[in-house]
Amino acid sequence: MSLQAALVEHSSPTLAGLKPASLFRYQPEEGGDFAGEFLACRRELEERGLVLTLLKGCRRTGAYLVYLYRKEALTGLLDQPDHRDFLREMGYEPWTESRGCLRQLAARLCLEGEFPHEIGVFLGYPLSDVKGFIRHKGKNFTLCGCWKCYGDPREAQRQFRRFKECTNVYRRRFAAGATLRQLTVAA
Repeated sequence: MSLQAALVEHSSPTLAGLKPASLFRYQPEEGGDFAGEFLACRRELEERGLVLTLLKGCRRTGAYLVYLYRKEALTGLLDQPDHRDFLREMGYEPWTESRGCLRQLAARLCLEGEFPHEIGVFLGYPLSDVKGFIRHKGKNFTLCGCWKCYGDPREAQRQFRRFKECTNVYRRRFAAGATLRQLTVAA
């Protein structure tokens, strides 16, 4: 699967502006020009106000954790006092811009043995769901879909449906020849 196809498959709600960020594991095709493809996608998305970055790479498998985000949306999210306080409680050092906070997340992904479940904050999940997941160790959720919900299951179900519908529409449009640029709502 090309990186463009993977972005459509795993990040359509972010491309559409419904979600501040998306994260997915990507295994480049053997013999392909991943660096060239990545840089081309990054440039195309930057023109629309989105940032494409790699949070982690695995030397053994050659796979990457690809993170796509809307800079303004992520900054707004991380600047919310409850999110900022939560991340500080989780051990994050104070940051002046979202990029500094993302560097800390990337370091935790690479260096820590335990997965940093606070990553849900960086994906736009409701803070109550992120805290609930950590508190209950992934159990006792009220609904499981795009993430595990510990709050209002009706609101979560509504969001899950919107994201699924968006992804289905984007898959069809991409298969019909729409470019990544055409599928990306400008920030």
